[in-house]
Amino acid sequence: MFKNYLKIAWRNLSKNKGYTFINVGGLALGLVVTMLIGLWIHDELTFNTNFKNYGSIAQVLVNKTDNGETRTRYNHPYPLADELRSVYSDDFKYVVMSSFPGDNVLSVKEKSLNGYGAFMEKDVLRMFSFHMLKGNQNALDDPSSIVISESMAKAFFGSEEPMGKTMKLNNDRYVTVEGVFEDLPQNSNVFEALSAFSESKELQFIAPWDLYVSMNDWVKAARDQKLWDNNSYQLYVQIANGPAMFGVSDKIKNTLSDHVPDPTKRSNPQIFLHPMKDWHLRSNFKNGVSIGGAIQYVRMFGIIGFFVLLLACINFMNLATARALKRAKEVGIRKTVGSNKNQLIGQFMLESLLVTLCAFVLACILVGILLPLFNNLADKQIIFPLVNPIFWSIGLGLVLVTSLLAGSYPALYLSSFRPVKVLKGTIRTGKTAMSFRKALVVVQFTVSIILVVGTVVVNRQIQHSKDRPIGYDKNGLIMVEKYTEDYEGKYNAFREALKKSGAVVEMAESSSPLTEVWNSNSGYDWEGKDPDFMTNMVTFYVSHDYGKTVGWDMAQGRDFSRDFASDSTAYILNEAAVRYMGLQDPIGKTIRWYDGEHKVIGVVKNLLTESPFEPIKQAIYAINYNQTNWINLKLAPEKSLAESLAQIETVFQKFAPGVPFEYQFVDAAFGNKFKAEERMRKLSGIFSLLAIFISCLGLFGLATFMAEQRTKEIGVRKVLGASILSLFKMLSKDFALLIIVSGLIAIPVSYYFMQQWLENYTYRIGVPWWVFVATILGVLLVALFTVSYQAIRAATINPVKSLRTE
Repeated sequence: MFKNYLKIAWRNLSKNKGYTFINVGGLALGLVVTMLIGLWIHDELTFNTNFKNYGSIAQVLVNKTDNGETRTRYNHPYPLADELRSVYSDDFKYVVMSSFPGDNVLSVKEKSLNGYGAFMEKDVLRMFSFHMLKGNQNALDDPSSIVISESMAKAFFGSEEPMGKTMKLNNDRYVTVEGVFEDLPQNSNVFEALSAFSESKELQFIAPWDLYVSMNDWVKAARDQKLWDNNSYQLYVQIANGPAMFGVSDKIKNTLSDHVPDPTKRSNPQIFLHPMKDWHLRSNFKNGVSIGGAIQYVRMFGIIGFFVLLLACINFMNLATARALKRAKEVGIRKTVGSNKNQLIGQFMLESLLVTLCAFVLACILVGILLPLFNNLADKQIIFPLVNPIFWSIGLGLVLVTSLLAGSYPALYLSSFRPVKVLKGTIRTGKTAMSFRKALVVVQFTVSIILVVGTVVVNRQIQHSKDRPIGYDKNGLIMVEKYTEDYEGKYNAFREALKKSGAVVEMAESSSPLTEVWNSNSGYDWEGKDPDFMTNMVTFYVSHDYGKTVGWDMAQGRDFSRDFASDSTAYILNEAAVRYMGLQDPIGKTIRWYDGEHKVIGVVKNLLTESPFEPIKQAIYAINYNQTNWINLKLAPEKSLAESLAQIETVFQKFAPGVPFEYQFVDAAFGNKFKAEERMRKLSGIFSLLAIFISCLGLFGLATFMAEQRTKEIGVRKVLGASILSLFKMLSKDFALLIIVSGLIAIPVSYYFMQQWLENYTYRIGVPWWVFVATILGVLLVALFTVSYQAIRAATINPVKSLRTE
């Protein structure tokens, strides 16, 4: 019986090639989208699961509340680690301190490279269970050791044995390679939370914490003096096997508030554990509460994948029920000769399964072809799981579910025909079947319109943030990080040499890059300040000429000048700081801090240095050559870029020999802040176009069938004088009405979801009415264009031929 069903199904599909192409093609596209999204979601959900202790590792974060606003931070004082080890020794298996990650210069003989890594306490290798290719998890016990990644070992030593080789770190200390760890997967990042608005980098080395202490006097002072008010370090923990992470997090929450000085205690610092499973998916905090992160995109694309597949299934149901009359006699005869309803249902479900299997095979081929392009768009390294039994099990399940979803209603509908009426030729599909098909079309285009509206709103939000005034001129501006101390005490000579080269029109140094904030301080006081007002100010330590280099705009007062010796203790505020402090006439006002009194000499227009989606924070600019970490260069516009960079590199090699010259263009660094949103915009746009294409594919099939069904009617109307335009309107108006109904349903639904999504951004757009109107009109035009071919073809056919059609 099964063999017979299979033959009938195959013959029926082969006979109706157009119908089969639309069904197989539509389902294949739906499955392609679903499979790509499924692979992407799996990659996101398995972030960091390569670490053996994934479920018990956490980063220690802190919530501080100032003036009713709670801020979540990653930085802690030095003594906190020892406090957790000693007081809560039963709750933690490991407590590991870490510097903030960054690029450092690694050298072997004449070869120097910048390597991304951090200084961490020795238990880090055990806690994170790095896969050691060379050495073991005791590799950081020696303060003069270093462990490097597999790719870094190959870059320096090629096929030579790296173990025991000597490297120079930051042109300062010699270290010995005591271990090589396997490169981390692309969906793995020890410092994930710090990559929200900067480019995520591959971990290339880990150096011992004791080496970090010995290289930096300020770190040694924090350790020896147990400074609880210097928050410059990160902290990772692994909880012991017994306690639950939530319970431990609740137990330790007051550890900071019990030890910090009184001014800091007023902000009620509460520490908590942020589990590794949430580092990537739930890394965004607002007012002290996690509001999500990448998990929002996982949910969004999961919903998109489901609905795109649903659209493809709707095509199958629509076309199968629309062609009911074509198979009515087949059903009648089979029932007459003894087939029962269950056998007919089995026959039609087998056809559905056969179509779905063909679509699945085609989809697998297409996914294999498209995966490299998808990886490029999504910034992933997903590999098609060809030999993974779990993938094929899920694929089989997807085929079964899809075939049931697509074939259940047509099977029940076709098997319900009464043989007497069928064989008499009196059966009609009726209003119920027609209404059901119309409802399916409405569902299809409602979903399509919602996806298109979402894509348009995402585009406008990103463009809105890109068009936001940034307060400086990022064109021709590059940044170079000072990795080593080779630059110390050479500022004036260095600046003079760069300007003399003709490649640079101005140079200045700063404590933070233009696109990030590395420093913030509290404890400021001024005349008229409310004693209960808690201050926190972003702090930029800069050199003279910083304003001229970045091209900022003074709103009041003047810029720093070498003509005024007093400027060494002066402050420049941004406009946000003036509002924050409530100053009516800021110029000349005195601001008191721990190191003394500082006169305000100027107010600069706000510089956008952090998230382009959030308000600009209050900032202070002060002269301090000893606190700068970045060199900012304004390139000469009349010179070619290649020539300028070559000349600049020559000067850098003269003043800092052996230090690789690596730079960032400020406009590119600023563009990195939009990378995640840009990727999601491109992917959602592609999926939206595919959703419309799938919907229109089904619409084309329905239009073809309806034109066939009304062939004689069209011939009669033409004989009676109907024009081609009137016939086109007759065949198209029902579809147009369905699209308009879809749009009316989609408007409130899409508005609600877009408003919810925009709530994630403080600096955001509204959703204007024209977005909905333009989307509906656009989709309507595409749909009418889709049916126009069949409508015009039917309207222009010779009426004599139409009236002869049986």
